[in-house]
Amino acid sequence: MRIMQNLDKIVALSKNRGFIYPGSEIYGGLANTWDFGPLGVELKNNIKREWWKFFVRENRNSIGMDGGILMNPMVWKASGHVDTFQDPLMDCKDCKHRSRVDKLIEESGTWKDTKKRPEELSLPEMEKFVFDNKIKCPACGKVNWTGIRFFKLMFSTDRGVTEANLNTIYLRPETAQSQFVNFQNLQRSSRLKVPFGVGQIGKAFRNEITPGNFIFRTVEFEQMEYQLFCKEEESMKWYDIYKKKAHEFYTKRLGITDRNIRFADHDNLAHYAKAAVDAEYLFPFGWGEIGGTHHRGIFDLGNHQRDSKKTMEYKEEGQDPFVPTVIESSHGLDRILLATLVDAYNEEEVAPGDTRVLMKLKPSIAPYTVAVLPLQKRGLTDKSHELFDTLSKNFSVSYDETGSIGKRYRRQDEIGTPLCLTVDYETLEDNSVTIRDRDTMKQERIRISDLIDFINRNIV
Repeated sequence: MRIMQNLDKIVALSKNRGFIYPGSEIYGGLANTWDFGPLGVELKNNIKREWWKFFVRENRNSIGMDGGILMNPMVWKASGHVDTFQDPLMDCKDCKHRSRVDKLIEESGTWKDTKKRPEELSLPEMEKFVFDNKIKCPACGKVNWTGIRFFKLMFSTDRGVTEANLNTIYLRPETAQSQFVNFQNLQRSSRLKVPFGVGQIGKAFRNEITPGNFIFRTVEFEQMEYQLFCKEEESMKWYDIYKKKAHEFYTKRLGITDRNIRFADHDNLAHYAKAAVDAEYLFPFGWGEIGGTHHRGIFDLGNHQRDSKKTMEYKEEGQDPFVPTVIESSHGLDRILLATLVDAYNEEEVAPGDTRVLMKLKPSIAPYTVAVLPLQKRGLTDKSHELFDTLSKNFSVSYDETGSIGKRYRRQDEIGTPLCLTVDYETLEDNSVTIRDRDTMKQERIRISDLIDFINRNIV
């Protein structure tokens, strides 16, 4: 049974078991920053690996790249970020708490329109709604707001040797632009014909003012983005295909419950877009965006062609040159990781008065695939270490010899390990181990020589 009224249990478990820690905690932390511990980095890497397999390796006419975090500032001028990438915020005059206006409206409980979302309001409409509905400050409860002001979302820094020779550059707010500015390099070097796609996983940075629900809204995050370059007349077909692929990735590859995923079409589109849809997950705090599919038209390639004076046209024998249309499949890694943790968290009563915490992660993305547990230390350590060394060449393996075997099972249940192997004194005689299934708690005896095949069959 899934029990998750708020995020407190996930936050506590994440810190105690080594998934996620507060950033710079010994110095009092830094708002909206988090560090991933030993389990968190394994889960993160497994999600990235699944995404890369699904969108790049198993996807025909697809390649990958890894662009730099720092780019020529003209990239961000051409993309529109320098002039328009900013948040509308209001300050409480009493406590100085700063809130993003659309989120303030959404979280106040006063928004009743089911056909339109607060972020789709114009700025005057947002401000009027706050004042007319006397929305309270979430920090102090007063109703005493400033008007809306804009705050830049891009982090800037200076590059240069001396104070007199400094140039402003930016930490990238998204990964996609390196895929666009490298379009010609990617196409020429790979000799691919449209339609073809480019996948990339990397860090991005945004000066988010409003704190946001654990790792849901952070200043540093990872994106997994795939850009498909295609002909305009085929673009809506590919848009529908990648919308369906996103759903398949979340539910089939990551094991997220289908009823907790929905797709919300954008009502107000950017002037260059034909279609856009957000993939949302039902978090304890409500529906939240974890990804999206976007018809970006020729906006990005066209802007870079205009500002760089370098052609972004695709040329194919027998056809007129054209600037390809872009269909984007974008996924927020940190938010998806949070969704997998929330979705997997269960509290299960195994006997009257005995409840176990069960992290029911899909076995293929669990931080540890298998745990090696010697029944006792005396006389079994060498055999257990030998088994660990053998299995760790193929799987991510945990080793635990502290505490009773029952407590060790529970610890592995809590972090989502699908299989536990118990090495006992019979193992020394018959070269077999007891294997325990996380979800059913059923146990069976397996010969060590058959273990690798058995594990592979059970972690799909």
